Amino acid sequence: MTAFSSRIRRLALAFAVLGAGMGGAAAENAAPPGSRGIGPSGLPLPRFASLASSEVNVRTGPSTDHPIRWVYTRVNLPVRIVEEFDVWRRIEDPDGETGWAHASLLQLRRTVLVRGKEIQELRRSPDTNARVVARVEPGVIGSLVECSDGWCRIEAGGERGWLPKTVLWGVGPED
Repeated sequence: MTAFSSRIRRLALAFAVLGAGMGGAAAENAAPPGSRGIGPSGLPLPRFASLASSEVNVRTGPSTDHPIRWVYTRVNLPVRIVEEFDVWRRIEDPDGETGWAHASLLQLRRTVLVRGKEIQELRRSPDTNARVVARVEPGVIGSLVECSDGWCRIEAGGERGWLPKTVLWGVGPED
C-alpha cells in the first residue's frame, strides 16, 4: 500500500476489526460489492465521488458505533462508492482500501488523481502530439471536465488540458 501524506491511518483494536462485519439489516439493504446497479439512494453503484471535507472519518461499518479505521485529510480526493446503507457509503480509495463514510462528507463533484511515478504532460487536445500546456506531478488532484476516446480533460492548478485515462484514478470504463 502506498502512503498518502494527507491521510492519517489509525489502526482499530484487533477485536473491533474482527467484529467489523455488517449486521443482518445492513447486509440485506446493501448492494453486493463490485455489482453494477442502482443503490438505495437511486444513484448507480459503483460510482465515483470525492471527499467534501478536509477531515473524513472512515469507519469499519456503517454507523458511528463502528470504530474509526483512519481519517482522510485531503479534500477533493476521488473515491469510488461501492456500497450504500442508509446515509453511509462504503468507499474505496486510490490504494484499494475500503471503509464506511457518512454521505454528508462526500460530494458528487468528480475529481481525478494523477497516478504513476513520472510527471505527466497536460495537453491542449487529446493527442500525444498536441502542445503541452502544463506538467503535473503524481498525486495532483484535478477536476474532471470530460472524457473521450481514452483521454480525459481535467482542470488542475488553473490549467485545463487532456491526460490519458490510464494515468488517472477516478474514472472508469463508462467515462
